[in-house]
Amino acid sequence: MNVGFVIPAFRRGSGGHAAIAQLVRGLEARGHTIELIVSDDEGRHHSDDVAELFKSFFGPVGARIATDGPQGSDLLVATGWQTVPRVLATPGLRARAYLVQDHEPEFYGTSAERLWAQWTYSQGLHCICSSPWLAQLVSERYGATATPFRYGVDPAIYTSLPTHRRDDLVLAYGRAVTGRRAVPLAMLALEELHRRRPDVEIALFGESRQLQTTFPHRHLGVLDPPALAHAYASSTVGLVLSLTNPSLVPAEMLACGLPVVDGATDSMLACFGTDGPITLAPLDPLAICDAIESLLDDLSVRADASRAGIELTATMTWERACADVEAGLRLAGAG
Repeated sequence: MNVGFVIPAFRRGSGGHAAIAQLVRGLEARGHTIELIVSDDEGRHHSDDVAELFKSFFGPVGARIATDGPQGSDLLVATGWQTVPRVLATPGLRARAYLVQDHEPEFYGTSAERLWAQWTYSQGLHCICSSPWLAQLVSERYGATATPFRYGVDPAIYTSLPTHRRDDLVLAYGRAVTGRRAVPLAMLALEELHRRRPDVEIALFGESRQLQTTFPHRHLGVLDPPALAHAYASSTVGLVLSLTNPSLVPAEMLACGLPVVDGATDSMLACFGTDGPITLAPLDPLAICDAIESLLDDLSVRADASRAGIELTATMTWERACADVEAGLRLAGAG
């Protein structure tokens, strides 16, 4: 297949773009010709350096990366709500599809943006969704056809590293620019944790600027994948909050043997279950703090969670994800 992905403007640390890069590499390994068309509505990128910037942030790909229109692709794929009109308006295509990595209307309050994001799911594009929960949502709520896949984990990076794992370090995903990570809620939980246990060190990652908090913490910034894996393998408990579709972070933490606390949201319950390796807490700062404390207090529970997480993520391969995405693209082409 000759496939073009229309992608939004990007910044370092974007999980959605990192996943796209993994899928592109997998599809290229399967023999498909891929190109990435950057729809830069924000005016963030210069056309002459967009390819090198993408590769420096998300790793090498063979795809042509440009800001102009598709050149040779006969199947064009939207990858965010802002990119759907461009895909619909592009003439001369054999087929169109929609790579859906989250329920994007939930990114906004009552607004035009929320209405436009909702509109995109009802335009007849076959949706290739990054979890069974998300595929069911767009199918039932908007009547879209949908193929689910699950994010993979790169075992060459995210694995049990031979490093010392501390028993007093909580590592939290503090990407405040992404509202669905509920960073203010996480900060309240960590404030309470520091009040109860001032000797526990707290480290925050995922945000380039240092967050202002009421408790002392170590600012790790935006880490590259090897540094992330080392941080995961060195910590006691990981904290991530996923209000919509799960991010890449919880599974990558699990693959490094790090016990994880996340929110008991519909998406997390559907994707990981109540008896899975992730401790799912009510979205209340005291309940989240309690969940972190329960793991800090019990080495055997942490060990069980670590083993279960490694076993689960061993089945979450990018090869499998790419096979499912490929099947979805073929369905879109057949339609």
